[in-house]
Amino acid sequence: MNSYSSPATLKPLSIIDLAAMKQRGEKISCLTAYDAGFSALIDKVGVDMMLVGDSLGMVIQGHATTLPVTVRDMVYHTRCVSNARQRAFIIADLPFMSYSTPVIAAKNAAKLMQLGGAQMVKLEGPRIDCVSFLVDQGIPVCGHLGLLPQSINQLGRYKVQGKDRAAAEKMLVDAHQLQQAGAGLLLLECVPAVLAKEISSQLTIPVIGIGAGVDCDAQVLVLYDMLNIGTVKRPRFSRNFMSGAANIEEAINAYHQAVKQSLFPATEHSF
Repeated sequence: MNSYSSPATLKPLSIIDLAAMKQRGEKISCLTAYDAGFSALIDKVGVDMMLVGDSLGMVIQGHATTLPVTVRDMVYHTRCVSNARQRAFIIADLPFMSYSTPVIAAKNAAKLMQLGGAQMVKLEGPRIDCVSFLVDQGIPVCGHLGLLPQSINQLGRYKVQGKDRAAAEKMLVDAHQLQQAGAGLLLLECVPAVLAKEISSQLTIPVIGIGAGVDCDAQVLVLYDMLNIGTVKRPRFSRNFMSGAANIEEAINAYHQAVKQSLFPATEHSF
């Protein structure tokens, strides 16, 4: 039995459950997951969502970027995660160049759902054509605005997005268009907290923040960052939850409770 949740809560959460959480003002917790062991532990604690991120290219495979990650990689890791979860909602990333056209996006999203067990796929950028087409095929979609790691070679470096007025206004328009196209969730990465708050308050769908301030409906961190494991420097917007924790389960629960109580992210984790 889940030691943090009653048996009645062990059925998998749906997008309807997440929307209801936003409506009643309940914060939504999310962590990345890449394997069965961590999936089971994150789920036991009661974290609401698990994102099988293409960040696995960096934290699992040791690459400098997310670009080498393939659809096959994503299907494998998504299946590992979905095999072990009972309650958490599972989102899987569509990796680099796997959604260059709406039809290609649909074929790859189908693999993540049919073979991987994902409940929703995430894609980067204001790809309204892809989102609309996927939703028409019955595929739930999470949008992703702000810092887009798959576009790192265009961006030049990882930096905060939407700082000037024109960029902020465009992001707000893009957010509304993604919602209108049928996206069920939106992730904002490395976005000024004031802008993220405005987007979160204007949209009816839940908004997930990573480096986007405390006023987003949900928060996500890369699991390895918040456990202080890895080969690269921990981002400023993350926090070492292993500090003061007796074990990994305790650290994950500390993160979960901090999100639920709006104690994370704090000002020092925001832009």
